[in-house]
Amino acid sequence: MLVGFVILYLVFSVGVGLYASSRVHTARDFVVAGRNLPLPVVTATVFATWFGAETVLGISATFVKEGMGGVVADPFGASLCLIIAGLFFAGRLYRMNLLTIGDYYRARYNRTVELLMTICIMVSYLGWVAAQVTALGLVFNLVSGGAIGQPAGMMMGTAIVLVYTLFGGMWSVALLDFVQMIVIMASMLLIAVLVSGEAGGVAHVVSQASIEGRLQFLPQGGYEAWVSFIGAGLTMMLGSIPQQDVFQRMTSAKDEKTAVRGTVLGGVLYFAFAFVPMFLAFSATLIDPKVFGDLIATDSQMVLPSLILNHTPMIAQVFFFGALLSAIMSTASATLLAPSVMFTENILKHLAFKHMSDRQMLLTMRIIMLTFACIVLAFALNSESSIFKMVESAYKVTLVGAFVPLVFGLYWKRANNWGALCAIVMGIGSWLLMEKFYAGDIWPPQLVGLLMSIVGMVIGSLSRGLKHRHHAGHAKT
Repeated sequence: MLVGFVILYLVFSVGVGLYASSRVHTARDFVVAGRNLPLPVVTATVFATWFGAETVLGISATFVKEGMGGVVADPFGASLCLIIAGLFFAGRLYRMNLLTIGDYYRARYNRTVELLMTICIMVSYLGWVAAQVTALGLVFNLVSGGAIGQPAGMMMGTAIVLVYTLFGGMWSVALLDFVQMIVIMASMLLIAVLVSGEAGGVAHVVSQASIEGRLQFLPQGGYEAWVSFIGAGLTMMLGSIPQQDVFQRMTSAKDEKTAVRGTVLGGVLYFAFAFVPMFLAFSATLIDPKVFGDLIATDSQMVLPSLILNHTPMIAQVFFFGALLSAIMSTASATLLAPSVMFTENILKHLAFKHMSDRQMLLTMRIIMLTFACIVLAFALNSESSIFKMVESAYKVTLVGAFVPLVFGLYWKRANNWGALCAIVMGIGSWLLMEKFYAGDIWPPQLVGLLMSIVGMVIGSLSRGLKHRHHAGHAKT
């Protein structure tokens, strides 16, 4: 029954993708759904931005090992990212009527900044998409009872997501996200009710988590603990704002108000529902402390799937794996689409194919997506990182390289090309040096990179501004 349900669900997803393809006539339809999405769909697709493999498997695994303080990056940083993006970025970016976040860097600065930022943002997607591919392999392995190996499952999952995203683009992402959000919410709440009963009730689970120190959020210790805590939170909170998939979801809305409201609502919903997998995983340790205690020590990502397979009825298993597939596929499709679109629009279009027609651009985006999917699959098959670590590491490069030019460009009139270039070079350069030589030091490398990026932007912009005024003064004389 479980395998049959998974097959039906996958067929349904591909069907929705093919249906969505009938709405794709131009590159703008493919990338931002023609900017036609209503509030419920925008909310759903923003919610689905982060509710993927790392939320169901990664966050829950980290929580049972490290407690609330260990998940400061996600869901705390991730949900605040969406809320901040909605309040301070969605409206301004929507009004610019752009196709990609890379277009913003060209419009505000120049093509050199656009090229550097496009590469920076594209690199960040490697770990993010690889985490979803890894989780797809895990799901296929579990539901088949081991008949499908994890590598084969990764290849199958990637192929399925690729098919419907290739045809429908952002339309298929958005429509599936709306359906999948309903599946996720209903499934997670149903399973929480079933599992909490076996674990002694919600109050008992929360009480035990508090007694064991799992609910301790703020770090215990001095300066070193706080700096590490802040660095982890800022990585997701700020580093994931200058991302193409976040940008696409916001700017696919039918108007500016919908973009702002949908992004904020999606962030709030994500924060609320991200706690359900954590609750379920900790409940497992109360239901069978010996078995799940050993599993935490060896492979904590398997705690939640093992709980569902061994301690819930078949209907709960169907709902859980339906929700898990929904979460992974909705995230994977958008994160395959985003870098492919950026590479086509912000690199190929300007460097090699300056006179592409809209139809040629649409075809090129699909070819690049297929190529990127193959690269990500190869990376995921050879990576030994956990799902949570893949995602957490993905946004360090955009935090140190892309965030400062974005926010200063929107909110500081004196930001200029030279300031942006200094911010990129100083931010990424200092981060890489710290990662290589001082990774175990007190200061997280990405936090040093962020601070140096700010310094680079301010000094670079002011120095070039003074130089221009100096030349202008001589000219008048």
